[in-house]
Formats: sequence, structure tokens, C-alpha cells
Amino acid sequence: MSRRTLVVIPTYNELESIPGALERLAQHVPDAHVLVVDDGSPDGTGALVEKIAADDTAPREIHVMHRSGKLGLGTAYVAGFRWALERDYAVICEMDADGSHRAQDLPLLLAAVDDADLVLGSRWVPGGSVVNWPKNREILSRGANTFTRIMLGIPLHDATGGFRAYRADLLRRIPLGEVQSQGYGFQVDMSWRAVRAGARTVEIPITFVERAAGASKMSRAIVVEALVSVTRWGIAERSRQVAGAFRRITRRPA
Repeated sequence: MSRRTLVVIPTYNELESIPGALERLAQHVPDAHVLVVDDGSPDGTGALVEKIAADDTAPREIHVMHRSGKLGLGTAYVAGFRWALERDYAVICEMDADGSHRAQDLPLLLAAVDDADLVLGSRWVPGGSVVNWPKNREILSRGANTFTRIMLGIPLHDATGGFRAYRADLLRRIPLGEVQSQGYGFQVDMSWRAVRAGARTVEIPITFVERAAGASKMSRAIVVEALVSVTRWGIAERSRQVAGAFRRITRRPA
């Protein structure tokens, strides 16, 4: 790997999952650095990662950002992005701690970033799949992504997915201080901002595996927040388009 790459992993009570996640990264992308952004996990996740980092023998660096409390997924990633940009990483990846994002798929994303600004690991393009999901959850996710494409006009099949790779120069073009959303809403927000910033986007098929250890952090409130946000953003975008069209018409000579 010629580029300096950082994998950002947010954690909250991931004591059971994080050792396996770090081990699999060492196997498949041994020279990618890792930043674990821990939201003050009561179960000691942050302290465990510090110990793993001290004993690690892979050709990489493992860092831990200790935060004061459960501040949310979106702010964790934004903090990680800023940390990476301050240290001149060229590629910054998002990845879950729970094993749902397979480390063996990460080299595919990193290979694709040579010709793209944002690479999404996609469940819903041909070749993508999910494991251990009930049918109703798949229908909900596919439906939410279809709704997002229609409302925001972005050409992405899995804008809610959290397994992705950004080029640093794209993140520098996005006003990270304006990003306030969480969960699925955060992923859609970043996808939309990337497209609006002129990013070259690519979707790579991945296999998403439902977590085997620990408890999911996703809740109904986060899903509702995402749907409300997408609706609000979509209405605002359509309003801008209509206003722009009206201005162009009124500027034409009579």
C-alpha cells in the first residue's frame, strides 16, 4: 500500500468485538493504520485497545481517541476525519468494530480509490449481499436507499452503508463542521455532500455480515432521524432547483 491509509473505527462497549476486528485488519491490510474513537466505553474497550496497540507486531500504528461520553457515531467519524487530515493521511476509511464489515473486502475498496474520491462498500449493487438479516430489514434498507436516491438525486445504491474509503482531498472540500447527523443519517449526509462537492464515486460489492457479538447500536430513533433528514434535505434541494430555474427564466431577455 503506497498511500498512507487510516481506518477509523468508532466504539462504544465493543470489548467482545474489537480484538477480532483489529486482528482481521492486521491479516488483510497489515500496513493500514487504525484509529479507534472510543466514546468512554464503560466496559473498558478503550483501555483494551491501548493494550492491544502496545503489544501489536503488525507494520502499522494503532491509536485510540478517548472521548468523554457517548457522543454519537457522526461526531466520532468527524473527529476521526479531522485527526487524520491533521496528520496528512491520504485515504481515510470508515469501518464498524463488530465484524459486519469484512476486513478481506477492504483491499477492494482501497484498490478502487485510485480512480475515485469516495468508494462505498455496497450491499445493494450486483454481487453485494447481506448475511443473517431478516427479510424485513433488507426490504427496509433497500427501500430507504431508493427513497434517498429519489429525494436527493444521488446515483448511489447504498448511501446508508458505513463501509467506505475517502480520499483526503475530498474530506477537505466538505465542511465537516456543518455535519450534525448521526447513524444512517450521517452516512447519507456525507454521501450527499460528497456528490455535491463533485466527488467521483464508486460502489464496490461487499458482503455485510450481521454482528455475532455484542449489541447493535442502531435504534428506531436513528432510523426515523435519517428518514426525516432525507425528506428535509430533499425538499430543500428541490426548492433550490426551482428557485434556480426561476432565476434563469427571469434573466432571459424579453
